[in-house]
Amino acid sequence: MDYSTFTLSTRVEDDQEKLPVLSLYQTLQALPDRRRKQGKRYELALVLSLLVLAKLAGQTSLSAATEWVRHRCEPFALRFGLRRQQMPCQMTYCNVLARVDSKQLDELLTAFFIRWEAQSRCGEEPSRLLTPAVQAEHDHVAVDGKALRATSKEPHPVHQLSCYEVATGTVLWHCNVKDKENEISALKSLFAPSWVSGRIVTLDAMHTQRELCAHVHRLAGAYLLIAKDNQPTLREDIADLFEDCSPDRRRWKEAETWDKGHGRLEHRHIVCSPDLNDWFGKDWEGIEQVFRLERTTRILKTGRLRHEVVYGLSSLSMSEASPQRILQLVREHWAIENRLHHRRDVTLGEDGCQTRTGSAPSVLAQLNSAVLSLMDRIGVGNVARQMRYFNAHVDQALDLVLTGQCLVY
Repeated sequence: MDYSTFTLSTRVEDDQEKLPVLSLYQTLQALPDRRRKQGKRYELALVLSLLVLAKLAGQTSLSAATEWVRHRCEPFALRFGLRRQQMPCQMTYCNVLARVDSKQLDELLTAFFIRWEAQSRCGEEPSRLLTPAVQAEHDHVAVDGKALRATSKEPHPVHQLSCYEVATGTVLWHCNVKDKENEISALKSLFAPSWVSGRIVTLDAMHTQRELCAHVHRLAGAYLLIAKDNQPTLREDIADLFEDCSPDRRRWKEAETWDKGHGRLEHRHIVCSPDLNDWFGKDWEGIEQVFRLERTTRILKTGRLRHEVVYGLSSLSMSEASPQRILQLVREHWAIENRLHHRRDVTLGEDGCQTRTGSAPSVLAQLNSAVLSLMDRIGVGNVARQMRYFNAHVDQALDLVLTGQCLVY
């Protein structure tokens, strides 16, 4: 996504131009309120901002957030300019969440974080956004799905797709997978030049589909996919290439890395080849190389070894993406799991939240993503520790939501 030309619908963009770039609270004021005026005591932006503040302080349920906010009614009323200090009840939060337009909320939050990132990168020199080096740093997006497990007692809860910008931690969009639909069919309607063009798109093996490759290629994007058992012929053909000792290997390239951490020593070795481009070209549009990635992990405490070999394909040519770059992209794809989904589940308690009314679970998930994006924007390394700091220093959490600036613990 080009940070210098990103646009939303005319109405939203015009509203955004009037708002301070770094104020999440004022950004949320552009969100349409679909509630009736009768009996409405709290503005929509205020209710959502209070929820974000509670989440920043580590509150993982609506009941806990309600109580946390009410215990701090005086500083909140002062900073938000409220005439009275009484804070919303839990039912107010439920009613507001159930009526929020999740698509428009996504647009506003995405535009907010993109503008913040653009401002931090260019300062007073917008032309810096157009340099190839800056654009290359932000060209990787990862797409993956996550079940909102607490939304239902049934075996199949609400499933949400997310598009995650790896370099900045910004979630570009969310989409709920509808009943009688899966991730593959849900993703078809989401392809757009705004997030595909000029980007490298990585997805898990489920999405290794011919139609997806064609969509990405025709929108001037690039793909990097893993071939597993859902594409047995593709996987077998790639494996046969790398296991055959007879072909001319002068065009093949390889790289390896060693990493030590978390009690593990991991060796990754990758071999890339363009030799199957003609063979696959008719079915896999835009293909430029295939690769074999071998991982060997030693658990240092026990000495136990784990070995895995995966095969993949990409529309990035070998001049555009060296084996080292392919290794990096494969590894960075897991940021959507480790830095987004895992932190939403474990640190923000998303799987344990029992809110199930209407669209409320999906909107809460969007707010969880926004909280993590806020943490990334201010350079937080340990989210749980920063939450404890915000809980003890509510003025700093207010500064973050109202001005985009605060102290990092």
